[in-house]
Amino acid sequence: MSLNESDQHAVPRLEYLHVKNYRVLHDFELKNITPLTVFLGPNGSGKSTIFDVFAFLSECFSIGLRKAWDRRGRFRELRTRGGIGPIVIELKYRERPRTPLITYHLAINENERGPYVAEEWLQWRRGQRGKPFRFLDFREGSGLVVSGEMPDAQAERIQEQLDSPEMLAVNTLGQFARHPRVSALRRFITGWHLSYLSVAQTRSLPESGAQERLSPTGDNLPNVIQFLSERHPKRLKQILQTLSRRIPQLERVISEPMRDGRLLLQFKDVPFDEPILSKYASDGTLKMLAYLTILYDPSPPQLIGIEEPENYLHPRLLPELAEECRLAGSRTQVMVTTHSPFFVNGLQPNELWVLYRDENGYTKALHTSEIPGIIEMHKDGAQLGYLWMEGFFRAGDPLTAGGKPVSISNQVSE
Repeated sequence: MSLNESDQHAVPRLEYLHVKNYRVLHDFELKNITPLTVFLGPNGSGKSTIFDVFAFLSECFSIGLRKAWDRRGRFRELRTRGGIGPIVIELKYRERPRTPLITYHLAINENERGPYVAEEWLQWRRGQRGKPFRFLDFREGSGLVVSGEMPDAQAERIQEQLDSPEMLAVNTLGQFARHPRVSALRRFITGWHLSYLSVAQTRSLPESGAQERLSPTGDNLPNVIQFLSERHPKRLKQILQTLSRRIPQLERVISEPMRDGRLLLQFKDVPFDEPILSKYASDGTLKMLAYLTILYDPSPPQLIGIEEPENYLHPRLLPELAEECRLAGSRTQVMVTTHSPFFVNGLQPNELWVLYRDENGYTKALHTSEIPGIIEMHKDGAQLGYLWMEGFFRAGDPLTAGGKPVSISNQVSE
């Protein structure tokens, strides 16, 4: 089956992640990643570091390896303490349902001239059997690529030389139409959106002008509302209807230009004739509106990351937000970090990973569905957030050393 024949509404899905030597992620692995994936754990357990892996990889494609490297303090700060060898990021994803699983492997090292790509390759197994075929294989700026819609072992291997060993082959060759599988990965990674929302930033008065997508901090929220109002009024109506169900008495949100060219965001409540300025709106209202503009984006990012959404939101709104994230998972992939049992109450066991630090200080992940008794208790009506708070997870408790499990061996044997 040609990849072009698959469902046009399907989106790429990340299914696997393996990270080596990236800060506390010494040898970190996630399998069977779901459309909604949530990371739970105490402070310092590695939740933000997982997000930074995605941010680092995305920045390598957008601003270049050296700038992304320098922003993070180079090897001195990036490589795991005591670690040796390169930093390795490996992910597996499908472009569409029922299409081959593609593996992308990237290894980054450093010498006296700076960072360089030690290894970079792409491979897939098109059938159920047979050896995986590597259709892109580069070492330090030099390598081979196989072009075409469905590259295989019989196709011609093209030798390519990049201008510098710090350039990523996927980012460079993915700009050419003759390498559609490489181009698809490039679009996938450059399409990620990681949200580090700041309520204070959402109250800003930006220059007038419609903008399609919310910024990581949310400082262009009025511009996005303007864009939706002008180009997607039905989607904006859907967002505001959802918001009004979550925020009682809210009637509408208005984004209009001021005389000096800046945009003014206003909120109108049902009982009152005049709207209020965004700087007087509640933190929770602004934050929920910002999240909904991301999750209901008419052309959503191919992966959305949301860090600690519980801040400023009423606890009873958090299971509702979890449900909105799950619904968005039909059109994109959503990853969330949280400390909140109320948000966790809205999850299914297969959507939740518990992070902890092992005896060596490295981050490990425990899938909730693998913890004995959790699935059974959840089927009987128990909510995951309360099970976590009552100690049934045996991991992720900040009062234990690093939140690590009471006993890994007990979890396996009981």
